[in-house]
Amino acid sequence: MKQNTLYIAVLTMVAALGGLLFGYDTAVISGAEKSIEGYLISSLGLGSFAHGATISSALIGCIIGGIISGFISSRIGRKKSLIIASILFFLSALGSAYPEFLFFTVGEPTVALLLTFNLYRIIGGIGVGLASAVVPMYIGEIAPAHIRGRLVSFNQFAIIFGMLVVYFVNWGIANGQSLAWINDIGWRYMFASEAIPALLFGLLLFLVPETPRYLALNNQDKQALTILEKINGKKAAKAILAEIKTTVNVSSGKLLSFGKTVIVIGILLSVFQQFVGINVALYYAPRIFESMGAAKDASMLQTIVMGLVNVIFTVVAILTVDKWGRKPLLIFGSIGMTVGMIGVAVMSFSNIIGIGTLIFIIIFTASFMMSWGPICWVLISEIFPNKIRGQAVAIAVAAQWAANYFISSTYPMMMEYSGGLTYSFYGLMSILSAIFVWKFVPETKGKSLEEMENLWRKEPLKL
Repeated sequence: MKQNTLYIAVLTMVAALGGLLFGYDTAVISGAEKSIEGYLISSLGLGSFAHGATISSALIGCIIGGIISGFISSRIGRKKSLIIASILFFLSALGSAYPEFLFFTVGEPTVALLLTFNLYRIIGGIGVGLASAVVPMYIGEIAPAHIRGRLVSFNQFAIIFGMLVVYFVNWGIANGQSLAWINDIGWRYMFASEAIPALLFGLLLFLVPETPRYLALNNQDKQALTILEKINGKKAAKAILAEIKTTVNVSSGKLLSFGKTVIVIGILLSVFQQFVGINVALYYAPRIFESMGAAKDASMLQTIVMGLVNVIFTVVAILTVDKWGRKPLLIFGSIGMTVGMIGVAVMSFSNIIGIGTLIFIIIFTASFMMSWGPICWVLISEIFPNKIRGQAVAIAVAAQWAANYFISSTYPMMMEYSGGLTYSFYGLMSILSAIFVWKFVPETKGKSLEEMENLWRKEPLKL
């Protein structure tokens, strides 16, 4: 099988820019949070509820984007869906940077201006929700089976890399500047900086093709064959197209035409990915370290260490997912996450503060990044049959963002009750995630998307 490795790599990297923007958009608020609080919250006499709602408003858009991704990607295609996401990222970047545009006066905050700012953040969140569903789907549908896991996992690397990039961009904008300048202008530059990768993403998407599976399912066989030939070589392309075409008439295309099991598994993969507490570790890391006795500067340094750990262990997943398989990595990762979270819980119960806590948090995040971080996206991109993939991925991704919102928003309240019990809960979820994968999730390593379809058609799993 002669494959065009360079062509496959280019398509993957262009699509993964959507993942980079996913990470960039969700993390850009971190550098601007204090300035936004001063300009749009405190100056209006609003309290912590308005502050929290403003900082997390993008998550509302993420849920909306996840929900509509199925309709849009099935109706207009994967490529055009990503173009829409790039436009939303671009509009959100400029709008969040200058929410006063046309209707308001700079330096005169009002409740209407605050709502407008939140609207622009929600628009960006819709872009994130769309990208989080469609990027893995796009990569999964163009990737050869034997390297699909590695290529889809690259999307997770792009997300983490996007977060790292924006941390350095925010630092670069703020470095050497006065606090007054940052609060007046600097935060605007932080949001506006996202417009550059968003524009690049949108332009590059015009140079890549639609996925062959979407084209074949919409009776555009000639175009599908042309792309398959570029990816897999002429000999293999015809066989792959024939295999795809056998799936066209297998089902009505209705969501439950392959049964409930595959949908439930997709949803639970998404929910477990969030219920193990990863976003608590990412979002609240500086606060966790400070509450455990670290100085402000030390907590930020420890957060950077965690960022590097995230990148390194995501690379581990990319290098091993197609060799070891999805299930072994997920189960091994769940065991590591259990050790990490139970360790943090024991430390919290014992009121022990020190390097041990940092080590357990790093064990947890490293285990997640080499397993549930990227592999969940891999499985969501490949377990669903061709004709229902758009709808099913949308449900799974919407469930993931809803779970993200629930876990992130309940963390402060849970911590007020008991830090030890909070981390014990995440440890319990890690144990349950391992049992779930062991009992119910099929191994997909090396299988074509069409072979996966046969699994649900002929050998339905029973929950």
